[in-house]
Amino acid sequence: MRTPTLETNVSLRPYNTFGIDAHAQLFARFASAEELRALLQLPDVQQAEKLILGGGSNLLFTKDFEGVVLKNEIRGLEITEEDTASGTALVRAGAGESWHGLVQFALDQDLSGIENLSLIPGTVGAAPLQNIGAYGAELQDTFEYLEAMEISTGAVRTFDRAACGFGYRESVFKGPLKNQFIVTSVVFRLLREARLNVSYGAIATTLQDMGIDTDPTPRQVSEAIISIRRSKLPDPAEIGNAGSFFKNPELSQHKYDELKAAYPDLPGYPVPGGVKVPAAWLIEHSGWKGHRRGDYGVHDRQALVLVNHGAARGADIQALAYEIIASVRAKFGVELHPEVNIM
Repeated sequence: MRTPTLETNVSLRPYNTFGIDAHAQLFARFASAEELRALLQLPDVQQAEKLILGGGSNLLFTKDFEGVVLKNEIRGLEITEEDTASGTALVRAGAGESWHGLVQFALDQDLSGIENLSLIPGTVGAAPLQNIGAYGAELQDTFEYLEAMEISTGAVRTFDRAACGFGYRESVFKGPLKNQFIVTSVVFRLLREARLNVSYGAIATTLQDMGIDTDPTPRQVSEAIISIRRSKLPDPAEIGNAGSFFKNPELSQHKYDELKAAYPDLPGYPVPGGVKVPAAWLIEHSGWKGHRRGDYGVHDRQALVLVNHGAARGADIQALAYEIIASVRAKFGVELHPEVNIM
């Protein structure tokens, strides 16, 4: 085990996909549970507010962080169990692995179940915290369990699906257990015999454009989704952003019917208890798509994405987000909520 070290006054610009130049009062990396436990025993760490950083793809810094940032770099991808009876395999991933790297590992091992979650930025450890999802799939669909270290004791606890309390972009780690645990590894149950979902969005038509009319493979579905995402979402390496900034709101059937009567082209997707509508549609039809103010604004191809064109301040992007929320509320009577964590 390497000896963990604390750095002071570290710029977080390289560690958040918005490219905001906030600074951390203290900063340290850990590559194993043992290193994490040693860090948590340091007096300076024990006394400080803590931020666990993965890929920094779901964060907006609005000010310097007056505490300690702990960068999760726990690696490892492996198949731990094969179940021939159910045609499944368990895959364990270190929390510091990139999520898309896990998807590619699964495809390389002829396993399916997470191909619809291709190219989602961030790390494996961050994925369960908000139950990531895209194109008709969610992390909870294949989740088996995770291991996480309790910050106050250094003890490692196992959380199964029920214990995680998954909801739409939610988990117990964003609610009752917020800031109490640090994920160290996640285990998924994936399929040997693929059961593909190509009915959501433009997956089927994109596969047709690729010359694939019947029986696509999981890798081909992944490639189609990568193509769709790249056509809609800006690359953080080229323009600062955190992907989808807002959650898609879920409306009662009555509210949706009311809006549908006024706006016949409003899309909607049935969910338990109501209808989910695209936040991007609401934002675009409130006039925000492509809006720019100096170094920040709304992406011109995807209204759900707020962007940093250069040296924007996080506080400016936050203020723009709140303006958008107020605008959508005034026009449609719908409340948007940020998906991005605002610090």
